[in-house]
Amino acid sequence: MNHALGIALFLHLLSVAVWVGGMVFALFCLRPALEDLSPQLRLPLWEAVHKRFFNWIGVAVIVILLTGGYMLMVFGGAGAPWQLNAMAALGSIMMLLFGHIIFVAFPAIRRAVQAQRWPDGARAVVTVRRLVMFNLVLGVLTIGIAVSGRGF
Repeated sequence: MNHALGIALFLHLLSVAVWVGGMVFALFCLRPALEDLSPQLRLPLWEAVHKRFFNWIGVAVIVILLTGGYMLMVFGGAGAPWQLNAMAALGSIMMLLFGHIIFVAFPAIRRAVQAQRWPDGARAVVTVRRLVMFNLVLGVLTIGIAVSGRGF
């Protein structure tokens, strides 16, 4: 493996770990811990957490896109092994879902918190949670495909 490819793979895997690990933390650790809080406390906290988390994921998505594109080109583009093309396809869907979360669902949380419309905010958080859960499933599937192509 050449030096550039090794760096690309490292950055790619690090970004995947941040994204998928962050989703696991948010869904299975943070969300249950916040359930007992009132909406007036819980929703502003979710807004603050999402803002910070989505900034990190935005960087991770850019790194994944650049490094994944580079590695796909190195291994033959459309002629690369099916696992690489499957990862690219699933990653693209994940990125589109992330875009929907950032530009549609998250602003709904922010608007609801600013207007103190707690039921609207709660519905928006549920929407984000479902989209993140779907993205987590896609992320785990993508990791499974990556490992299946390693030929141990």
